[in-house]
Amino acid sequence: MSSKKQIEQELKRFGLNLKRERTSRKVTQETLAERANLNVRTIQKIEAGKTNILITTAKRLKSGLGCSWESLMG
Repeated sequence: MSSKKQIEQELKRFGLNLKRERTSRKVTQETLAERANLNVRTIQKIEAGKTNILITTAKRLKSGLGCSWESLMG
């Protein structure tokens, strides 16, 4: 498997994990965007696995949801 393919799979997995954590806490994309100081479109792209993010952004998302690294990173 190519490294590009692996990265795409990792981004998709992170996005699915983020969405799972967000919905299990009954948090909307809009609310998470506010909590993490991000644009709602950015949340949508992350959940779709369409954008790579910085670790600082992941940390803001983690804090915004109050979840563990393990639940986001899978």
